[in-house]
Order: sequence, then C-alpha cells, then structure tokens
Amino acid sequence: QITFGPIFLGNVPVHEEVHRCAGQIYGYRGCIRDFQVNHKELFIIDEAREGRNVENCNVPICDYHPCHNGGTCISDEENWYCECPKLYTGKLCQFATCDENPCGNGATCFPKSRRDAVCLCPYGRSGILCSDAINITQPSFSGTDVFGYTSFLAYSTIPNITFYYEFRLKFQLANHYSALQDNLIFFTGQKGQGLNGDDFLELGLRNGRVVYSYNLGSGTATIISKPLDLALHVHSIHLGRNLQEGWLKVDDQKNKTATSPGRLVGLNIFSQFYLGGYHEYTPELLPKGPRFKNGFQGCIFEVQVRTSLDQGFKSPGSPEGHPNSGRSVGQCKDSPCNLIKCRNGGKCIETGSTVYCDCLTGWKGAFCTEIVSVCEPEHDPPHLCQQGSTCVPLPNGYTCHCPLGTTGTYCEQG
Repeated sequence: QITFGPIFLGNVPVHEEVHRCAGQIYGYRGCIRDFQVNHKELFIIDEAREGRNVENCNVPICDYHPCHNGGTCISDEENWYCECPKLYTGKLCQFATCDENPCGNGATCFPKSRRDAVCLCPYGRSGILCSDAINITQPSFSGTDVFGYTSFLAYSTIPNITFYYEFRLKFQLANHYSALQDNLIFFTGQKGQGLNGDDFLELGLRNGRVVYSYNLGSGTATIISKPLDLALHVHSIHLGRNLQEGWLKVDDQKNKTATSPGRLVGLNIFSQFYLGGYHEYTPELLPKGPRFKNGFQGCIFEVQVRTSLDQGFKSPGSPEGHPNSGRSVGQCKDSPCNLIKCRNGGKCIETGSTVYCDCLTGWKGAFCTEIVSVCEPEHDPPHLCQQGSTCVPLPNGYTCHCPLGTTGTYCEQG
C-alpha cells in the first residue's frame, strides 16, 4: 500500500515546501466548484481539515451571459433563468417557439423559420396540420429529418423477456445510400438509453450489414451479418437469445451466434419497445450501445416476438399490435405529397406522415403562397436597419425608424 499525505487545494501552507519564483509564492486565484478524486466527489468545504483566506465564490451565472437570441438573464443568490423574447423558448432561449401553434391532434410543432412552422404528425395522422387520419398496416419510417427528429413507433414494454426471446420481422429499404449506413431498427433497454452497464437489446443497419447487440449487464455481445443482397426487394430477420447465447439469421444467410461476456444471464429492461427510431430529439440522444446515428429509412412490417418455445409469436404492444405513441410514421408505398400541391416553385417534402412545402427564396407559408416582406428576417438580401431600429416596408423598398439617440439612413449614426 502507498500512503499519500494531505491534498492541498488552491495553495500550499507556508510551512510546507513550495514552488517559488522571484521570491513569490504562487497559489490559485479564482473559484473551484467541483472536486473529484478517483471518481469520488469531495465536498470542498465540509470535508476540509483546515484552510486560510478562502471565501465563498459568488460569480453570478448571468456574468457568463448564457442566454441566447437576445434573452435576458435574471438571477438571485440561488437561482437564475433566462427571460426569452417572444419568438424563443428553452432554458437558454435556444429554441424558437410555436406560440401560435397551428398543429392539431397532439402533433409536435417545429419552427421551420421564425414565422413558419412544420407539424410533425403523431401516429395515425398526416397532412400539413396533421388533421388527416391514416390507417397504418405497414409503417414507413423516414430516418432522421432535417430538424433532428427521428420517426418512430413506441410499444409497451415486452414482458417475460429476461431469459429467452425470439424476434422476427421483414423490412424494405428506402432507395437511398444513407438507408444502409447507420440506422436503428429497434431498441429496448433498462433505463431507456443503453448507457454503459445498462441492459439493452438493439438491432440496426451499419455499412449494409445487420447488427444485433445485447447487454445483460456485464458486457455487450454483437452479431454482424454478411452484406445484404440489395437485389432482394424485401429482407427478413430472425434473431433470438437463450441466457447468454444469441443468434441471428438474415435472409438466406447462414445462422450466426455469439455469447455475452461475464456471468450474468438475464436481460432486465423497463423501457418501451422502440421501432424505427427513438422519441428523443437529435441523434446525440439516440440510445448508446452500438450508437446508431439515425432512424430507419424504409418500411418495417410483420414484427413478431415470443418469449418461450412453447408460445406462439405475437405482435408487440398492448393491446397486441397497437403502439403507445409514434411520430412521422406513414403507410408504406403511400405518399402524403400526393395530396399536397406546393405553389410558386415550392417542393413537397415528406418524412413519414409529416409533410410540408419547402419554399423558394422570397416565398413562405404552408403552401408557399405568401411573399416574404423586405423587412422580414427571411428576406434575401436582409434589410440594413441597425439593431434597435424598426424596418418599415414601402411600395418601393423600406425605411428605418430610428430609436432615440440614433440617426442616419439605417440608424447607424449616434
């Protein structure tokens, strides 16, 4: 055993040996908030044995100007928050709002610009405002959209999956190179995010191969198929696990097996069963484990599971086959753009059941029928009125109304 002396934080007492430079003793000047040794957090004041010339550090968080987009930081001795302008929300005012939310039926409103919103439709709904009901028998997933959301279905937790399970499903890939690269097919886990040490079960695609992974709490077992035969229109997967032993069969390829490391034999999961993607926002919050970066792109159907050999296969969900929730999931081979006509050169964009018009420069609105005013932030080129002034459109151009204390064509002079 090796015994260390006391740990000194900030400086060394004068009776100890110190590093001297030009006759001066140099200690730390500033604030120390967290102190950790060998993964153990030490409470800086409570666990200290002695000290000198140490004061409470009160650097207000607002001094760091954390608020984005013109938000105002307000703090007291203990708490702080950002008071956001009307168009923004979030802890740091980092998100544009959907104050005048036009979306219906529980859709997720996302600001396409400061003035236009896109409605990300829940399961069973489609259309510009998610007002159209659709019957989904073969769900179509669109991967990760331009806003950072994945399309997904979430089913209730699969029971009795601890020691044995079998899954089988079929899928059809979208005709995109990216559909083969790094895409989640399904996931379920202990805490829902596949963190290190958490039990999880995950299936996905990477570089044109099927990747099946599971962790029983003592390490991850991974089985990777041969490259998919892209001449096949529909692919099939049959996988399972009995205690530590897992196996995977893809299409007509040979069965492949793996054994999970360690001694643990049970898969303990509590999260929902996610198909095609994940409910969180942005790829950084997708489940860890093998860390697929995007949701599935294409159609997944005939998903079935059983948890013992003497059972029949059943669809996930309670009641059977019914998801708890979902987002931007369409019906395979049906395009919601068939019902939408974008004007003035706009292009219809579909991500599952979510559909919107991507307008050319100078146009806005749900169907690209509204002209962007010269004074709006989206106008190209932008107006030149200085911050704090008001841009007022004219029949030919615009003028700037200056606040008190400024003048000039663009209020640029004090």
